[in-house]
Amino acid sequence: MSEASEASEALSERPERSAPPEAPEAPVVRRLSFLDRWLPVWVLAAMGVGIGLGRGFPELNRQLSAVQVTSGTSLPIFVGLLVMMYPVLAKVRYGEAGTVTRDRRMLASSLVLNWLVGPAVMFALAWLLLPDQPAYRTGLIIVGLARCIAMVLIWNDLSCGDREAAAVLVAINSLFQIVAFSFLGYFYLMVLPGWLGLSTVGLHLSIWRIARTVLIFLGVPLVAGFLTRTLGERARGREWYETRLLARLGPFALYGLLFTIVILFALQGHTITARPASVARIALPLLAYFALMWSGAFGLGRVLRLPYERTVTLAFTAAGNNFELAIAVCIGVFGVTSGQALAGVVGPLIEVPVLVGLVYVALWLRGRYPAAAAPAGGPKLERRASRSPSSPPCT
Repeated sequence: MSEASEASEALSERPERSAPPEAPEAPVVRRLSFLDRWLPVWVLAAMGVGIGLGRGFPELNRQLSAVQVTSGTSLPIFVGLLVMMYPVLAKVRYGEAGTVTRDRRMLASSLVLNWLVGPAVMFALAWLLLPDQPAYRTGLIIVGLARCIAMVLIWNDLSCGDREAAAVLVAINSLFQIVAFSFLGYFYLMVLPGWLGLSTVGLHLSIWRIARTVLIFLGVPLVAGFLTRTLGERARGREWYETRLLARLGPFALYGLLFTIVILFALQGHTITARPASVARIALPLLAYFALMWSGAFGLGRVLRLPYERTVTLAFTAAGNNFELAIAVCIGVFGVTSGQALAGVVGPLIEVPVLVGLVYVALWLRGRYPAAAAPAGGPKLERRASRSPSSPPCT
């Protein structure tokens, strides 16, 4: 009798477990905003507009350089770079920087991946794949030094990562970049190549020039973003700030990026059209970098037995880069028509589609993540089922 009742209960449970969820998860691309979804298209369009302007107005370079602000940066580029950086840094939750310290494994792993492993991997790839292109190589090394900022929060949310941990790591990386970027830049561009016997002929770089550029293009919008969040939350609360104000500020980061790309390609479009293979060569180290950093960080999270949510956060914060800062530093230090600036612009063109693809990989791995590494709080069967790729959006 008891066996029959157990069989009846098992049969009654099957339809519930096999039935599709009431609110199926939308495809990753559809969950991106309209602007983010088509970011590679906007970047390509901005490149085309810039090349057209450069061909139609040969005197554009002289006119743009008529008014310079700092580090040889023209006023239009200066404004575009600040507009590009400010909304990104207004998204950071600076007040939560201390909460992630309770998970020392994750904090230590993130710092090592971001500030030791990431720059070293990009340095190695740049020298291996671009040994004969010092300008592009330098630009890629600068991209590797510009660690993740707010764009990583999008990939983290889409892959069901730990939102609070990601916000904290972004805040920590933002503060670290103010202090560490210039020293690491000088080390990887001047000191380490000399130790390894690599040529740095033609590269004249001052650590103070890098520091000044970082302080202007990261420090100014960082202070502005901090004050905006602090005063906005104090006046209207966090919910209003993140759902209303950030929704209005967010698109301006893209507008600033596209404006900068238009000007950049207007000034050096002839170089690009004459050597399209250069863009492909810049893309190869970037593709290898994203794959190595993401898979390595995800594997480290598995080894450390972090829950899936924190493992995927660790992976995306390790693989993501602050291409806005990289572009700003390349333009501020080397000039808007430099090969370094071109390498910085290729960054978002490659990063966005690659990281969208890695979101799909993360969601596929989510249903196969070891239950033993998941946080306690429910039966093993329910926890595994809630992590299947066909489950509703993250809870």
